[in-house]
Amino acid sequence: MLSRRSAAALAALALAGTLAAGCATSRSTASSTSFSPTVPSNSHCWGPGTSGDDWNHWDSWEPGMMGGGCSWGHGMMGGHYWLRGDGTPVKTLAQARQRADAFADRLGLRVGEVMQFSKNFYAELQTPAGKPATEILVDPADGDTGIEYGPAMMWNTDYGMHHRGQTPARISPDQAQDRAQKWLRDRGRDLTVGVAEGYPGYYTLHTLRSGKIDGMLSVNASTGAVWDHTWHGRYIATSQR
Repeated sequence: MLSRRSAAALAALALAGTLAAGCATSRSTASSTSFSPTVPSNSHCWGPGTSGDDWNHWDSWEPGMMGGGCSWGHGMMGGHYWLRGDGTPVKTLAQARQRADAFADRLGLRVGEVMQFSKNFYAELQTPAGKPATEILVDPADGDTGIEYGPAMMWNTDYGMHHRGQTPARISPDQAQDRAQKWLRDRGRDLTVGVAEGYPGYYTLHTLRSGKIDGMLSVNASTGAVWDHTWHGRYIATSQR
């Protein structure tokens, strides 16, 4: 019998219409024979216009990245967006890079920067030419690997849930940096932002405290909406390729 986390992870795109519409209105139960994700009755799923301001409660998520109700599941788009771990804990950046490499190979991509946080490992995936493609997470508990929830899932126009190919960016990298800094300032956050790195449909920036990495956030390249990556926890270390 599958564990609760595995059952939720095996949720496929059977409810994609519901997710894309932006809300799951009732609780459904995941089991070994059901491909419906478990969605808490007091929660909502993501819609194309969702922003970080709408999902600040994500900072309460614990390790077990595939255990949430509105996550990528096995089978989604042919299973290319989630790779089951082997149950072995991932404790180092080198181990996380191995998991990320295995996932990237499925998409014909390569791994760039890998970061370790207290709740998960993060990796940047690049095209063979070295252009940023998407972002993924590696679960330290068991090695489960999948597209990062948040901007990579909802805003990425090439590899996300609402992928639609390249679209012109209305927000420049400098404008994204300005918007991100204003967003932090308006919330009284004593942080600055780094360079805006462009992914299909959005930008991701490191947040800095006294010049050192604290976390990251993203800015939608079309709307300028800001999404704080609150699910990582405390920053620990980075590995560059």
